[in-house]
Amino acid sequence: MSAINNYIKENKDRFIEELLDFLKIPSISADPQYAEDVKHASEYLAGRMKEAGIENVQIFPTKGHPIVYGDKMIDPSLPTVLVYGHYDVQPPDPIDLWESGPFEPVIKKTELHQQGAIFARGACDDKGQLYMHVKAFESMAQNNGLHCNMKFMIEGEEEVGSDNLEIFCRENRDLLQADVVLLSDTSIIANDVPSITVGLRGLSYVEVEVTGPNRDLHSGVYGGAVANPINVLCDMIASMKDDKGRITIPGFYDKVIDLTQEERDALNSAPFSLESYKKDLKIDDVMGEEGYSTLERTSTRPTLDVNGIWGGYIGEGAKTVLPSKAFAKISMRLVPDQHPDEITQIFVDHFKAIAPDGVKVEVRPHHGGFPAVTPTDTKEYMAAHKAMVDTFGKEPIPQRGGGSIPIVAMFEEVFGVKSVLMGFGLDSDDIHSPNEHFGLFNYFKGIETIPLFYKYYAELSNSN
Repeated sequence: MSAINNYIKENKDRFIEELLDFLKIPSISADPQYAEDVKHASEYLAGRMKEAGIENVQIFPTKGHPIVYGDKMIDPSLPTVLVYGHYDVQPPDPIDLWESGPFEPVIKKTELHQQGAIFARGACDDKGQLYMHVKAFESMAQNNGLHCNMKFMIEGEEEVGSDNLEIFCRENRDLLQADVVLLSDTSIIANDVPSITVGLRGLSYVEVEVTGPNRDLHSGVYGGAVANPINVLCDMIASMKDDKGRITIPGFYDKVIDLTQEERDALNSAPFSLESYKKDLKIDDVMGEEGYSTLERTSTRPTLDVNGIWGGYIGEGAKTVLPSKAFAKISMRLVPDQHPDEITQIFVDHFKAIAPDGVKVEVRPHHGGFPAVTPTDTKEYMAAHKAMVDTFGKEPIPQRGGGSIPIVAMFEEVFGVKSVLMGFGLDSDDIHSPNEHFGLFNYFKGIETIPLFYKYYAELSNSN
């Protein structure tokens, strides 16, 4: 391991420059006008994988954006690890809130990142974190440090629901078969508090449309007599939570598995400062479902949130219009054992049921995914645990994440294997927001830790 660490130090500047070049590519999967950029990102990644020594690198086309594959099979008697990541990124909007260009990466120090952080869209989610695996592989390969067979599957549609990934996995089950999936699309609690994600929430995402009159109307002539779709939509959304922050959709909580008091106590024992949390967000107080802590609300409780809402006149100055239509995008984070299709359907039924007679409504479901919980008593989890102990100098805390990675449940169903969620970002790294960033400490801590995972995973597999 000392040879690997020396190699990482000697190539530090190059590892940073390669990532900066990767981040300059605006691989926005949600916007069709960036399709060529997404393709360019896949080609860039494939080229860097080949240079790192990964073999059989291929770019597989899909009905959407391509999937990049590569492997290094050294011994059929050794365990095989499938590394997953995604090279597509979220749209950077709103652009005016960025302190530098979202695709013009810069490095600067912050209060939490005294060694510097890279600011760019995708820096943490997930280009920076997936690129750790490429550089970790290179560092191992150059120093006779490969302990496992390795496969890489990097997609370009995670931010839009991974619509074609399951098809690819099922069609290429033999090519992708492994003993465990390793991914780094998650976070740690803090740079001095390592953690391993052992649970993720699921997702149901919908877009709603409310239509009133057949055209925009003069609000002075028609206001007060005709239903205003924006007002109606706001009322409908507001009605879906009560004054205790609980979601009012009938049947929404029917399959929610409540944590035991022991599990709640363990969850809330993780280091957390509510005052620091509020200070970081510049808010005076938190809010959410009554009877639960902030840590519980953001990891083990289901939610319903409006992600976008629009309609009517939003240009400069005033226009007294009563709009014909109003729209909103709504996401629901799910917990075990909520089923995304079932939740989507009860939302559709409820939304239509509460619509007043003066409007028509339409619900368009988008992507969704199942919640997932991974065990902490497996050799793959213990390998990640031991690796982090070595590099951080302390025991990592198992924690449940609030985000969704729907493909984790899919991997288990298709390949019959568990995933290890060993991320190195911070929740405060502004993923999906303006000024997304990824600390250099975190980037290199990942590159140093990943080789140890393979070392310990091979040892633990051999001992069984």
